[in-house]
Amino acid sequence: MHRSISHPAPKNFALHVPSRRAPRRWLRALVAGATFAALAACGTKPDVQAASGTPVRAAVSTSGPASPVVTANGVIASNDEVRLSFKTGGILRRIAVHEGERVRKGQLLAELDLTEIAAQHAQSKEIAAKAERDLERGERLRKDEVISLEQLQNLRTQAGVARAARDAAGFNLARSSIVAPIDGVVLRKLVEESELVPPGQPIVVLGGTARGQIVRVGLADREVVQIAVGDPVAAHLDAWPDRDFTGTVNEIAGAADPRTGLFPIEIRLDAATVPLSSGMVAKVSIVPKSASRSTLTYAPIAAVVEGTRDSAAVFVVEGEIARKRSVKVAFISDLGVAIASGLKPGERIVTEGALYLVDGERIRVLQ
Repeated sequence: MHRSISHPAPKNFALHVPSRRAPRRWLRALVAGATFAALAACGTKPDVQAASGTPVRAAVSTSGPASPVVTANGVIASNDEVRLSFKTGGILRRIAVHEGERVRKGQLLAELDLTEIAAQHAQSKEIAAKAERDLERGERLRKDEVISLEQLQNLRTQAGVARAARDAAGFNLARSSIVAPIDGVVLRKLVEESELVPPGQPIVVLGGTARGQIVRVGLADREVVQIAVGDPVAAHLDAWPDRDFTGTVNEIAGAADPRTGLFPIEIRLDAATVPLSSGMVAKVSIVPKSASRSTLTYAPIAAVVEGTRDSAAVFVVEGEIARKRSVKVAFISDLGVAIASGLKPGERIVTEGALYLVDGERIRVLQ
């Protein structure tokens, strides 16, 4: 499965900025010319004060976790997913349900052909009945001292073996059908009718509906050490782009999957108001609890200019003036650029147009 994670800022972190002077003069000329032309077309003289200042857009810096949010892609699954099979082998006579069908507890799902199983049960009953008659006769003969004690014990053993065979055949007959152990949805049919199936081979996969859905994801070792059971999770699904889903980390595997090298993680989703089907893809963001105990300031990546190693610069809006300020970058995540120092939450910073500014330049913030 594809994953996207947050990475710390690299040691050689650098944001390359084009030369400002030529583009800035060009931009100012273009904006001034457009403004003059628009006002002239309306028969109005251009207002010098209104047109002064480089037009920019700004955003407010926010507060976020002090550690990168772990993100990954996962697959929706039922919290109660069971593979159902027969206790005995035989020819599959019928599968009574379809994939995607909702079933109730106790509903018939599949059954074996009973021809051979019923015959074996009937034969075992006859053998057991004969063994019981032989034992009763042997008991009488022993009283008359016609047979020895050893012969009587042999008859008792034979009767016990026959009863066990009869009970086993009855067990197989009773379990020649599969019924739903819980309310749920038939997720998959794994065999076809008329196939010969051995004991224990899964026939259908049933997903329970009582305990909701989970998301299964795989994380690399450097990511799994950051999270713990109980960490909050936000999930987004392409199937429901306008909905937000929440949950918590429910299980963390103690060993990596040898096939993928990733650690399987199970996330339990909170109750959803829309139907979720097994197999849907979800993008999850895990916020480690350890990260939520302290916070950093976050800025949009478009606001950060002139990056060198772990330092960069932003333009802070102070009235109609843009003040250039040096900041220290902690890491970059889906939330933006985490600032370790130099910027506080709630400050207005230039986003669009920041590349063309100089310290102390007059600006006009567009709405």
